[in-house]
Formats: sequence, C-alpha cells, structure tokens
Amino acid sequence: MKMDISTAIGAFVAMVLLAVLLSFLLSWPVMWLWNNALVGAINGVNNIEWLQAWGISILCGILFKSQITKTKE
Repeated sequence: MKMDISTAIGAFVAMVLLAVLLSFLLSWPVMWLWNNALVGAINGVNNIEWLQAWGISILCGILFKSQITKTKE
C-alpha cells in the first residue's frame, strides 16, 4: 500500500505537534516544583513561568541525556 505524500506530511506535522504538546505538559511539574520547593528554600530564587520551565526541561534533556549502548559479547 502506497502512502500519499500529503498524508505523510500530515502525519509528520501531527507527530511534531503532539511532541511539542507533550513537552509543554511535562514542563508543568518542573514549574510547580521550582515555584513551591526552591523559591522558599533558597534566597534569591524567583518564581518561573511556564515557558521558562519548558526551557529548563529542554536544557536538562540536552545536558543529561543518557546514552545506553549494547555490546555483543
């Protein structure tokens, strides 16, 4: 069965939008933890907005990405 090019592009756009929506949804706990745990505990730490929490999540994903490699013995 051959896939139409417009169907493939539509599926790709839908997957990208779903990934962005999921990343925004997963940034909410980061914002909540930052604002409710760090702000009161450490002097000089300010509240963050949702987009800032999203940026922190992306940055941590880049910096602390795990690389698991399997080797054959």
